[in-house]
Amino acid sequence: MIPTPAPQLAMIAGEASGDQLAAALLHGLKQALPQLSAFGIGGTAMGAQGFDARWPMEKLAVNGYAEVLRHLPELLWLRHRFGNQLIQQPPRLFIGVDAPDFNFGLEARLKQHGIRTAHFVGPSIWAWRRERLQKIKAAVDHMLVLFPFEAAIYQQAGIPVTYVGHPFADAIPLHPERQQARQKIGLAAHTPLLAVMPGSRLSELHYIAPAFIAAMKLLHQQRPQLEFVVPMAGTRQTQQWQALVEQGRADDLTIHVLERDSHTALAAADATLVASGTATLEAALFKQPMVIAYKMARLTYHLMRNKGYLPYIGLPNILCEEFMVPELIQDDATPAALAQAVLFQLEDDANRAHLQQRFMELHLRLQQGTAQRASEALLPYLID
Repeated sequence: MIPTPAPQLAMIAGEASGDQLAAALLHGLKQALPQLSAFGIGGTAMGAQGFDARWPMEKLAVNGYAEVLRHLPELLWLRHRFGNQLIQQPPRLFIGVDAPDFNFGLEARLKQHGIRTAHFVGPSIWAWRRERLQKIKAAVDHMLVLFPFEAAIYQQAGIPVTYVGHPFADAIPLHPERQQARQKIGLAAHTPLLAVMPGSRLSELHYIAPAFIAAMKLLHQQRPQLEFVVPMAGTRQTQQWQALVEQGRADDLTIHVLERDSHTALAAADATLVASGTATLEAALFKQPMVIAYKMARLTYHLMRNKGYLPYIGLPNILCEEFMVPELIQDDATPAALAQAVLFQLEDDANRAHLQQRFMELHLRLQQGTAQRASEALLPYLID
């Protein structure tokens, strides 16, 4: 009897958050299909699930119009080359994980050649650029979305969709072990601690980290006992962060740098200063008072600032449908403004209690068993 070949799955994830999401999905799929073979572009979390990374995901980790334009030739070459490989040796299914501008173009091409495609993490069409729905419909056979309000948008556009919840809500405990996390860092039980999360992309660090470091210096002047924990997405990010700390002359601060361990940082911290993005949701699931900030290239900001539909950009505020935590964007994200906002989040007990209650409600809403739900939605594409 000739053995049935293991189904092949191709995937692309373009940054640290996508790597974590893809790893959760792979884990769920391999529970049902232990012989599943997966390859493509990804990171270390996917590698831990047996993923064969043909290229490192850092190739895709750029953001903003100005930054993408600078890397566009390389990105287009990579997408074209990988697309050729997939067309010549078709996988059973291709899954693009986030990175919509890169993945949708590839997915549309693959779909034209009869390769089934899925996309994990719907882009923020509820926030801006809703005209992308027709492009998505031409590219994607099935969309997996993380937030409950997204499914209706895709259903109305005629795109098969499944709401799967958020894997972070499954992975993060409802009541994190604060003292255990502090012991891991080597921190005394009552030492005040601020988690500082300036982004996972090198381009984000370039624009955001200097303001964060200057704010940390101001906070140290006002609260000398305050210490800082800074989780970094990888070695290159750590090196860039350390260089920026030296440039900012912040060597006298007590900074605990952790690589690939944001959960320990958030479990241990009293509050968080965080760049807008997936990390804001992580912070909310750890019931953290926080200040959300973002800075980008001026051209990128000029092109994007009037395209949004919502009054907020941070995921905790979007999901709670109100300004639960402050947002300081571009020129408003001055070191003084950041430090002042952080002090309030650190020291107002009534605000802390209110946020913890609302973020607990959010956590329970997003806790859906994402890996199982997502794998159940995609298994028919892999086994029929």
